[in-house]
Amino acid sequence: MFPTVIVSARGAERVASGHPWIYRSDIADVRATGGDRVSVRGPRGHVLGQALYSDRSQIVLRMLTDGEAVADEGLLRRRLEAAIGFRQALTIDASAYRLVHGEADLLPSLIVDRYGDYLVLQALCQGMDRLTPFIVATLNDLLAPKGILGRNDPRSRQLEGLEQRVDVLSGEVPEEVTVVESGIEYRVDPRRGQKTGLFLDQRENREAAAAYARGRLLDCFSYNGGFALKLARHCQETIAIEISADAVGRLRQNAERNGVTIDARVGNVFDELRGLERLKERFDTIVLDPPAFAKSKTAVPKATAGYKEINLRALKLLNPGGTLVTCSCSYHVHEAAFAEIVYDASIDAGVHVTVVEKRMQGRDHPVLLGVPETYYLKCFILRKVA
Repeated sequence: MFPTVIVSARGAERVASGHPWIYRSDIADVRATGGDRVSVRGPRGHVLGQALYSDRSQIVLRMLTDGEAVADEGLLRRRLEAAIGFRQALTIDASAYRLVHGEADLLPSLIVDRYGDYLVLQALCQGMDRLTPFIVATLNDLLAPKGILGRNDPRSRQLEGLEQRVDVLSGEVPEEVTVVESGIEYRVDPRRGQKTGLFLDQRENREAAAAYARGRLLDCFSYNGGFALKLARHCQETIAIEISADAVGRLRQNAERNGVTIDARVGNVFDELRGLERLKERFDTIVLDPPAFAKSKTAVPKATAGYKEINLRALKLLNPGGTLVTCSCSYHVHEAAFAEIVYDASIDAGVHVTVVEKRMQGRDHPVLLGVPETYYLKCFILRKVA
């Protein structure tokens, strides 16, 4: 018998809508402990499905099944097999990519990324954290990696009352791993790099942007140089700006490793864009790939101002006919709002801009329809007409 959680009528409606998250305000009664797999029942006692239960988070339930279906280890293994099989079918031109993308693979709060012969895992809720030994054993059985790293240091684990930690869960994991993405070789630090080591969700956007890259390239918020390394081969000159000195050091190493010339600079992008404008610099290709400016709803106004500022400056620096690749990974700034911000920036810059492509996170980071939280990365490839 599974422990039981009873939800309100509104909670039952949310389950029926297909959204996997049930919030604390929609919980009527709990007979479970944190981390349990539970049976979810409506106000009249009818079974709605099974879920992972958290006694600390505002997201109390993360649904695993509907109706009478049982969320046993056989179901979890089949979902892992399906997620891995889907990625293998994509024939991704990279040795680093996402294998499991949480809710979109019906495995809520579980992230698994592949870096060559190694896997990096994140379990971001109490229930998935408790299931980690089973997940690790299943991944070893299905993929036989040389090692699995638990990269369980995101701040979101604090909301679950979970410790932030980085541990080797299986085998051995070196301090650095070499991976290849679309012909570009990277050295990855899986323990300390952003996310699980690299920004894997931008891979297909980097490939798309390369088709338009030319002339002088300015890559802002460059991190380890993902866009700069891919686009530089199509450009006469490349300048990359990143505030982290450590990241700039890795960027320079990656550029040397790949035989690419990049002028990598440590600097605050907001200040550097204004400085380049004062110097009357001009570019034919500009990339804006900032970190999430809005990590909560309350941060949206400040984020909106930040996105508008960098897009305004970039459009002023861009030559007519040039390409602007502009991105937002803030879920709370949805696509229409982001488009409006860029449009407002173009008005203030006194220029006309056309949309060449609207893009999102890569196919290995799928979006689950009806769950807008899984659609977070927006990428517009724009042309400055005049």
